[in-house]
Amino acid sequence: MELFITAGNTQTPIDRVRCITNIFTGRTGASIALEAYRRGHGVTLVTSHPEVLAGESFDAGRWRCLPYCTFDDLAERMATGIAGSRIDAIVHCAAVSDYHSAGIFAPTPGTTFDAGIWRSNDAEPAMIDRAAGKIKSDEPELWLRLVRAPKLVDKIRSEWSFAGILVKFKLEVGVSEAELIRIAERSRTHSTADWMVANTLEGAADWAYVGFGDSYRKVTRAELPGAVLNAIETRTRHG
Repeated sequence: MELFITAGNTQTPIDRVRCITNIFTGRTGASIALEAYRRGHGVTLVTSHPEVLAGESFDAGRWRCLPYCTFDDLAERMATGIAGSRIDAIVHCAAVSDYHSAGIFAPTPGTTFDAGIWRSNDAEPAMIDRAAGKIKSDEPELWLRLVRAPKLVDKIRSEWSFAGILVKFKLEVGVSEAELIRIAERSRTHSTADWMVANTLEGAADWAYVGFGDSYRKVTRAELPGAVLNAIETRTRHG
């Protein structure tokens, strides 16, 4: 089979030298890619952390590793790699930014922030655009505007017309395991994914749930790559 696996975090640039991102390192996606390769499958791994594979050796005929940094980089890699391809399965493990930066601003002198509202005593705008190649560090405070980014996983079926096996990942914070499974299943059906991998930030180092519908199964972190590959190798599609 041919597998396309995303891994790692995305950077959201604020200026040319600063960004916001998340804590994820791409190790889970890399471990799934390695398991797939060891089972004889062809693998394309798109990752922001190719260094986690340092020391590994691969047959170039069955292995490609494509690095990325930003959300836009990952979107381009996925669009190019998925649309019109002969991929059998996609494992979308990357921790993708939910928001884009849409500007950085400083309050106008005399403007106050009270009860969630900016209040200005004159006709001047409450906020001044401070966007620059490198934002200066002399402002007493800056406000970053974020706008929602498109969900790349939802483009896989619709925009990129992928009809093979899709494995989606879902992470939650501060929820029970029962609620995690309910959230995961709603997310799976929303994206028309076949299989779901779900965990919590608190339990991510130890376990995850893998499944669909009423068949979620809890596996250890060490068992996760094999469980994902077993699911893919069943070649079963679920609506």
